[in-house]
Amino acid sequence: MLPPDKQYYSLRETELETGVPASTLRYWEKQFDELSPRKDGHGNRYYTREDQELIKRIKYIRDELHITRLEAIRRELRNNTKHSDERQAALDILLRVKEELCEIRKMIK
Repeated sequence: MLPPDKQYYSLRETELETGVPASTLRYWEKQFDELSPRKDGHGNRYYTREDQELIKRIKYIRDELHITRLEAIRRELRNNTKHSDERQAALDILLRVKEELCEIRKMIK
């Protein structure tokens, strides 16, 4: 989990936070206009929390709703349905609980 007080996160930090590989993040940048991280003079990417939330949403649509066509994912993002937002939030909570349980299990062993 990344500290919430940072304004920008590196490509590596975003990759770790979202579970999306750097190559996919760079590809999605070209496919989704909404995803446009800042770049410094060297071309390094810096993502905001909002960018990371968008990435998680795209990943959720692709992996959990099994929508793989880019146009269909764009349509789902435009629709921004409350139902899928609630499922995304529930999934995020469950993943955090799973991580915590794994940590507890390691401490017990």
